[in-house]
Amino acid sequence: MSRKAFQRLSLDDRRRSLMEATLVCVAQHGLHGATVRRIAEEADVTAGLVRHYFGSKDDMIRNAYAYLVGQLTTLASDSARRTEGEADLQLRQFLRANVTMPNLSEQKVSLWATFIGRVRYDPQFAEIHREGYREFLNLLEALVEPVLVAHKRPHSAAICKRHAIALNGLIDGLWMEGSLNAGLYSQALLPDILVEASERLLGLPPGSLSKPQTTQEH
Repeated sequence: MSRKAFQRLSLDDRRRSLMEATLVCVAQHGLHGATVRRIAEEADVTAGLVRHYFGSKDDMIRNAYAYLVGQLTTLASDSARRTEGEADLQLRQFLRANVTMPNLSEQKVSLWATFIGRVRYDPQFAEIHREGYREFLNLLEALVEPVLVAHKRPHSAAICKRHAIALNGLIDGLWMEGSLNAGLYSQALLPDILVEASERLLGLPPGSLSKPQTTQEH
């Protein structure tokens, strides 16, 4: 990106470009090697402009972590929203989006693992983690509740929350192992495995969520 093109971007786009450059540098050089100079070079801006938006490297790293977490959730959420039709199909698409590209990514898992070590000793990182986890659980609860209603399953707020926590654990495990791709199985198996396991976890009739893809799914 040329400097002129960068300067024409809005504030949000500028910050987004810098956070994406930060993630690239962290992936390539680690947290310590992702210097302001390297990030500025990756974004094709001056180091002074980076400091203008983020103040310090630590602030920039925290923002990049929040951006990564939000990006993962948004991609899956948007995929579900684009699916018109029954609640079953929306939940199905949300689940599948978490274990397919672009969310299924060795780089994204490696970045997440790099950042997560800071959660234990940096209160601001811990808060970002809590907020991201809370948002993901809320989305899952909102998707699960109408599915349970449609299948005449218990659907109190407490039940939906427990299901969301369990589904999150299932998603995380398949996302991490699938993204690292040790070669023990094809990544193409993951969406069906996740959907079928989710049916059992929610106590749904077999095939409730594992319907063939329609033209509405992406």
